[in-house]
Amino acid sequence: MPPPRKRRALGRSLPQIVEPPPGPRSHRLIRDLERYESPGVSSLGSGYVPIVWKRARGANVEDVDGNVYIDLTAGFGVAGGGHGASSVVRAIRRQSGALIHGLGDVHPNAPRLALARRLTELVPGADNKVIFCTSGAEAVELAMKTATLYTGKHGFLTFEGGFHGQTYGALSVTSRERFREPFAPQLNQHVARVPYAYCYRCPLGLEYPACEVACLDPVEQALASPPESVGPIAAVIVEPVQGREGTVTPPVEYLPRLKKICEKAGVLLIVDELLTGFGRTGRWFCVEHQELTPDILCVGKAMGGGLPIAACVARAEIMDAWRHQEHEAPHSSTFMGNPVASAAALAAIQEIDERDLPARARVLGDIFLKRCRELRSQHRLVGDVRGMGLMVGIELVRDGESREPAGAEAGQVVRQCLEAGVILLAGGPSGNVLSLTPPLTITRRQLGHALGVLDTSLATVEEGMGQA
Repeated sequence: MPPPRKRRALGRSLPQIVEPPPGPRSHRLIRDLERYESPGVSSLGSGYVPIVWKRARGANVEDVDGNVYIDLTAGFGVAGGGHGASSVVRAIRRQSGALIHGLGDVHPNAPRLALARRLTELVPGADNKVIFCTSGAEAVELAMKTATLYTGKHGFLTFEGGFHGQTYGALSVTSRERFREPFAPQLNQHVARVPYAYCYRCPLGLEYPACEVACLDPVEQALASPPESVGPIAAVIVEPVQGREGTVTPPVEYLPRLKKICEKAGVLLIVDELLTGFGRTGRWFCVEHQELTPDILCVGKAMGGGLPIAACVARAEIMDAWRHQEHEAPHSSTFMGNPVASAAALAAIQEIDERDLPARARVLGDIFLKRCRELRSQHRLVGDVRGMGLMVGIELVRDGESREPAGAEAGQVVRQCLEAGVILLAGGPSGNVLSLTPPLTITRRQLGHALGVLDTSLATVEEGMGQA
């Protein structure tokens, strides 16, 4: 009898399925969770039974049933430097032994100061200042508050397909109506929406590059003559690549032209890099591909290395608008710049820097995108493939001519991949875009295996479509 195969260390392993997922322990724990947790914060109410995570390292996740998966989500992009990076874990342990919690805006802590300094050095532009917070949605709301204080205006221009969070302020500039509708009367009404550069489904019915990026015309029009209900515009808020709503990647000239339009109109440009920041697209920040300096930048997710921390960053002239407020603390938060989260963020940034993960995302991303585009030529379900670095969207359609979204089929692909040991998500308004954002530390072997699983899953679903 041959000796048993040596199990590869968690982090660089291929999938190992010992119980068909979701396994019995996941089922049992999920039933318990349904008793105690609101369905408003999970997918449990939809009938979908998820796996329950137990451990994660590198690009691997292990569930409570002992199954090991390749993670193509990086935990919503948080594990950019890999799950459980040893340097981040060490920093958390050290800081936890010294100081777990500080006193918010009253008495700061040393890690918060060090992180503020590091962020202002890292983010594009000179003479930057930061405000820390705990989530991306809060960073967006801080950006909106800052823009209002600096400009004295209350209107905002945002984009169809934009996703900026689901707290009240952030929800007002988030696109998906299904999220906004139940709370519409309570949301900020000073918001106008214009089309985004979604070339595969051009809102203007044009073709790039012959269109000359005509989707920017509505931006100019809205800034020149905003709706009366919105009032004067303080800022435009945009994702450089729309993430949750389908990994929509605009033409290369889109953001620089948008910035010029904002400058001409005298409004600020807020760029939401919560998902694209810290190496995801092949540069530290996506705006660096076009050498663009936003007026205000929102960062988070991968910055914390796994702990909840985010920030709003802007040049000092803009941030100093907060100084003119007469209140004791015009904005404060109990966990603002938490010392453990700040220490974790410093370690995560150092890990990304020392391993040059932006360059790795650039090189590996070229291979990744090429392989995904090969899937388009092999599968009729694949309508479009787009992305930058290790951020790729594969849009599934039932028919190449009509481009009817294949949301149900995307769900089947996601489920089949999970059963084969690969975790991925389906995004977009119709749930038909496979969103692939693996840890930047994923190995070529893992990535190749995961794409092989995806290839097989697409073929299986297509076969089922033919029999229907």
